[in-house]
Amino acid sequence: MTSRPIVEARGVHKHFGTLHVLKGVDLVVAERELVFVIGPSGSGKSTLLRCLNRLEEPSAGSIVVDGIDLLDRRTDINKARRRIGMVFQGFNLYPHMTALGNVTLALRKVLGLPRAEAEARGRVALERVHLSDRADHYPSQLSGGQQQRVAIARAIALEPRVMLFDEPTSALDPELVGGVLAVMRELREDGMTMVVVSHEMGFARAAADRVLFMDDGLVVEEGTPEQIFGAPRHERTRAFISQIERH
Repeated sequence: MTSRPIVEARGVHKHFGTLHVLKGVDLVVAERELVFVIGPSGSGKSTLLRCLNRLEEPSAGSIVVDGIDLLDRRTDINKARRRIGMVFQGFNLYPHMTALGNVTLALRKVLGLPRAEAEARGRVALERVHLSDRADHYPSQLSGGQQQRVAIARAIALEPRVMLFDEPTSALDPELVGGVLAVMRELREDGMTMVVVSHEMGFARAAADRVLFMDDGLVVEEGTPEQIFGAPRHERTRAFISQIERH
């Protein structure tokens, strides 16, 4: 990629007590790039993602997002996080608020937009995830896939510079996964910079610019989808790809 880096993580370590989860991870993501992070459970993928917006405090290393040093004590982390959208495995929607209410909450509370402006922007975000007809529905009236798409709308309504996805489909029934992946494909086509932790290998093959394989807190190998899935160089990568292809 020739565009400038929008995410630069260097030498990131994370300890939870005596447990050393990240052991010096480097990750550089260019504008408009989609980077997929794969690896076995416990390899540190989700911890890395959570360090990228300081939901977890790295124990060592540096993280710069859109030119902002997230680990500088002078950085207003809440302001910096507006540039970093995050979608979790759980939808984390407020059950007493409609889809539109969930999407507009941060627009009003974080950005301070007037209600009318927030609602207009929220409806645009819901339209982008194909849920404009569900704006007045409550989470209990939506399928799991629809709830996850509302969560995506909530993130993109803030107009982030980069989107982080942490296992966005793993809590969904298989028949609901396609709708979420379709929305992610459209975001990718619109030029959104994305870092995705997921087991959706078909999506990784089809949509990713680069794939990183993590194991035991380290990036073991990275390359194009063709290289990682078709001709992995490292023995641990080969074993992982072989295992997932058998299931």
